[in-house]
Amino acid sequence: MTDDLLIETRGPIEIATLNRPNTLNAMSASLISALDAYFRGLQDRPEIRVVLFRGAGRAFCAGLDLTPGSWPADTTLGAVQSGWKTQRAIATVMQLMRQCPQPIIALGHGAACGGGFSLLLSSDVRFAAPSLKANAAYIKIGLGGCDMGSSYFLPRLVGASVASEYLLTGKFMTADKARECGLVSALVEEEALLDTGLTLAEEMLATSPMGLRMTKDALARNIDAPSFEAALAIEDRQQVMLAQTRDFTEAKRAFAEKRAPRYEDR
Repeated sequence: MTDDLLIETRGPIEIATLNRPNTLNAMSASLISALDAYFRGLQDRPEIRVVLFRGAGRAFCAGLDLTPGSWPADTTLGAVQSGWKTQRAIATVMQLMRQCPQPIIALGHGAACGGGFSLLLSSDVRFAAPSLKANAAYIKIGLGGCDMGSSYFLPRLVGASVASEYLLTGKFMTADKARECGLVSALVEEEALLDTGLTLAEEMLATSPMGLRMTKDALARNIDAPSFEAALAIEDRQQVMLAQTRDFTEAKRAFAEKRAPRYEDR
């Protein structure tokens, strides 16, 4: 892992911190490479059960770093091919965030612009400080407002009208508005963000490991379920599978004995 992304492990919880505070954690090629490696690697790390995701300094992430050298040119590619390579590199991070089995709790403060906004949207739970200002900045620089999953996530999270308002203008969504429309779970003072995230993470850790992973999986799949029946089919299969685990037997025994279960992820 590079210095651009700091990882702190606290038992089954990891805190992933974007660490380019001098650029407001803007996305460089090296940061995107580090995020790709980290979220991809989580697939093979079941001992990590919850991830907290935040930015160092004054912002969560100000979007794409446009300073010279942040994205080294590949002279073997044409302009379109080079742009496509960069586009796919960033978009892949959002896909990996949705695919990793660990719930991701984002702690947003300051600017969350463009790709930074999409990092928030790609997380499972969001808490925000009053300083949060988020926007789909792309339309402000001559591009479309729909990028990095914004047109997928935002209408599903806040509804079509609110999503269209912000994607068609690129204007900033304040922390208060984000809370009002349900984009974030709560507003907390900046110094309390980490503790708030850790408290929720600890609540998640009280569940069975496979149950937690499969719940994230079902939520991700059923947001696009073609019907109520299709959503039920996924839920039914997961419940039948989980009922065959040793952890389910332990949970029933613990309930009867009025104690906390001792899960083994088996």
